[in-house]
Amino acid sequence: MSPESCPALVLNADYRPLSYFPLSLLSWQSAVKSVFLERVNIVSEYDTVIGSPSFQMKLPSVVSLKRYVKPARKPAFTRFNLFLRDSFSCQYCGSPDDLTFDHLIPRSRGGQTTWQNVVAACSPCNLRKGGKMPKQAGMLPRVWPFEPSVTDLQKSGRSFPPNHLHESWNDYLYWDTELEP
Repeated sequence: MSPESCPALVLNADYRPLSYFPLSLLSWQSAVKSVFLERVNIVSEYDTVIGSPSFQMKLPSVVSLKRYVKPARKPAFTRFNLFLRDSFSCQYCGSPDDLTFDHLIPRSRGGQTTWQNVVAACSPCNLRKGGKMPKQAGMLPRVWPFEPSVTDLQKSGRSFPPNHLHESWNDYLYWDTELEP
């Protein structure tokens, strides 16, 4: 296995992932650097070994922070989090393709970029709605926008597990699907 295919899962000091969505991962280089800077403890290792003429070590597959980082109470308003809240689908037609932001109250009419005013929309629906209000356009969102909690995003994210899950991560992640070996 090449080092590039060996990211390390990052756990907080309480052994919970720092983030599920996106999953808190470090590249193998950052994980090794964090070990040497004594910022993390190695919890589990890959069989892949790196080294120099005078040193060898197995790459970390799971690391825990030495200092606890208090989790955010409210999720940040980001493109990823908005799409996650809206289950990566257009709130007008349900398409998962070519997603954009749509302001229910258009910005041209004073609409703000907030959780309560923005939904995921595919480009064709966004263009069709344009600068109209939802009722004017005859386009009401499937789910009215809301500010999600961290728990809401984690619940939604369980439907979208990452493509790569190493077996050493199984004890720290809780998805409803089978984890790949």
